[in-house]
Amino acid sequence: MLSTELERLYPSGKTLVKDRVASRVHARDASVYAFSDEAARCAEQFMGWVDLASNPPLPFERIVSFAREARAEGFTDVVLIGQGGSTQAAMTITKYNKLDASGMRFRVLDSDSPVRLREVLHAVDPATTLVLIASKSGGTVEPRLMLSAVRAAFGEVLSSEQLVRRLVAITDPGSDLEAQAKAEGWRAVFSGEPSVGGRYSALSVFGLLPAALVGIDLEAMMARALEAERACSQDSIDNPAICLAAFLYDNYLNGRNKFSVLTQKRGRVLGLWIEQLVAESLGKGGHGILPNIEVDSLLLSSDPGDRCVVMYQTKNDSWDEMRNFEMSLSYVDPLIPRMNYRIESVEELAEHFVVWEYAVAFCGYLMQVCPFDQPDVAAAKAEVLSILRDGAPEPCLVESSLGGWQMGEVEARLAPCFAGAGTIREALRQLLGSIRPGDFFALNAFLPFTGEGRREALEVIRHGVAERFGVAACLEVGPRYLHSTGQLQKGGPNDGVFLIVSADELKDVPLEGEVAPSLGALAKAQAIGDQVILAQRGRRAVHLHVPDNSGVTLRALASEVMSVLAEVEGRAQA
Repeated sequence: MLSTELERLYPSGKTLVKDRVASRVHARDASVYAFSDEAARCAEQFMGWVDLASNPPLPFERIVSFAREARAEGFTDVVLIGQGGSTQAAMTITKYNKLDASGMRFRVLDSDSPVRLREVLHAVDPATTLVLIASKSGGTVEPRLMLSAVRAAFGEVLSSEQLVRRLVAITDPGSDLEAQAKAEGWRAVFSGEPSVGGRYSALSVFGLLPAALVGIDLEAMMARALEAERACSQDSIDNPAICLAAFLYDNYLNGRNKFSVLTQKRGRVLGLWIEQLVAESLGKGGHGILPNIEVDSLLLSSDPGDRCVVMYQTKNDSWDEMRNFEMSLSYVDPLIPRMNYRIESVEELAEHFVVWEYAVAFCGYLMQVCPFDQPDVAAAKAEVLSILRDGAPEPCLVESSLGGWQMGEVEARLAPCFAGAGTIREALRQLLGSIRPGDFFALNAFLPFTGEGRREALEVIRHGVAERFGVAACLEVGPRYLHSTGQLQKGGPNDGVFLIVSADELKDVPLEGEVAPSLGALAKAQAIGDQVILAQRGRRAVHLHVPDNSGVTLRALASEVMSVLAEVEGRAQA
C-alpha cells in the first residue's frame, strides 16, 4: 500500500474528518462545494473520477484486447497527440515505465514545435505506428492541427485506407472527433466519461489505453487504485488524501503557498502531472498553491519561508544514483516542512493518482475554491483564436540585436506596468527588478526543448533568477502549461513574474485549410495571447519573440538576461 511519511499532524485534517468530506466526495455529493452555486453546479457535472477504480466505465478487457491485437499485428510504436489532461497521465505512466518496457515504444506530441514533430516522425515507421488522438472535447486546437501535420507526413508513404487504420480516437461521446473518426473509418474509437474532467482522467481510458499498449498489467494497476480509493473515501485521520490535503492547506495558511517536488529523474514526469492537477484545480479567484518541479535542492538549503517540500523516492537499480539523490536531500533546510513518498513500481502510480486527486478535491473544499473548472484557460484559448482570426497586436518594441548580438528582429510586448521601457534591456530590467520575496518567476517557453543547447540555455535563466532572488522559479513548456499552471498564473494570487519566449521557425510546417497557417504561427499566437491575458489580469509579463530557436540564439538570450540580473542585483546593493 501507499508509502507515506508525514512528520506531524495538521489541524485541517480534523476538519475534513469532522465534516465527512472524504465519504461525501466519494458519494459524489456536490453539496461539499455549496460555498457557491457555480461551484456546486460544476461539481455535479465533474465528480465521475471518484470511483473509476471500483466502477470503471469501460471494461478493462476491451482495452487489453485492443493492445494485444495491435502488438500481434506488428505495431511497434505509438504516438499520442493531445494536450493537457488528455496526455499528462499517459506521459507519466509510459515514461515511468520506459526502463521496464516490454510493449510498444511510446511518444507524446503535445507541442506546436516543428522541431519536435520532425524528431518524432524521424523515429517511427508509419507502417508500424499507431496514432492516438486524445481530446475530451474533440475540438482543442493544438491536437487538431498537430494531427493535420502528422496525417500529411504519413500520407506520403501510406494510402488513405492504410492511414485511417492507424488512427485511434479517445474522446467523449458526441464530440466532433468521434464523428470524424467514425465517418472516416478509423481503427477504433474509445469513449471517455463526460463526468471526468481531463486532469482527473488518469485512471480512465485516457490513461489506461496507453498503459495497456506499453505492456502494463491493468488488473494489477487498478487493484492498487481500488485499494487507494477505499482508503481515500474514509473519514479518518489516517486517510492518506486527508494527510496530504492537510499538509498542503495548513502550510498554505502559514504563507507556504508553494511546494517543491524533489525526486529522482525517473519520477520527474510525475511532477508534471502533479503540477497540472494542483495548479489548474486550485489556482483561481485570487487563490492558489504553486507546484515547483525539477528544483535544485541547493536552492532550498536556507528556508525561504514560502515553500514546503514533497519528496518522491522512486525505483532505482543504481546504488550510485540512489546515493546521489540522498545526498542532494541532505542540503534541504530541515525547517522546511516535508512530505515523503516512495514508489517502487509503475503499478503503484495508480495509488498516487488517486491520493492526489482526492487530496486536491479536499483542498478545494478547505480553500473554498471549485477544483473542477478552469475559467482562465478558456479565456486564453479564446484570445488565441481571436489573434489567428484578426491579427496580433503590434509589438511595443522591435530591435535588431540583443545584448550586442546581431540576430535579426526581436519583438517585445510589454504589460502596461512596463510601458515606459524604451529598450528591451530596460524592459527586462524592470521585469526582473519587480521580483520581491514571496513572488515566483516563470519562464514560459514556446520553444523546442530538444537539440543541443536549447534547454540548457533556458535553465540558465530559470536557475539564475532563483539563485539571485531566492524565489521559486519555473520553466514551463508551451503550449502545455497553458492547460496547467497557466490557470494559476492568470487566476491565482498576483505574485508571479513572467518572461514569455517564442521564436520564428527555421523550417516551419505549413497547415492547409486550418485556423493557423503553420505550426509556428500557432505557437506565436499562443505566446502573444498568453501575454495579452496576463497583462489584462494585471500581471507583470514581458513577451520576447526572437528570430529563431537555435541553441546559440537562446544562449545569447540567456547571456543578456544574466547580464541584466547582475545589474539589478548591483543596483539593489548600492
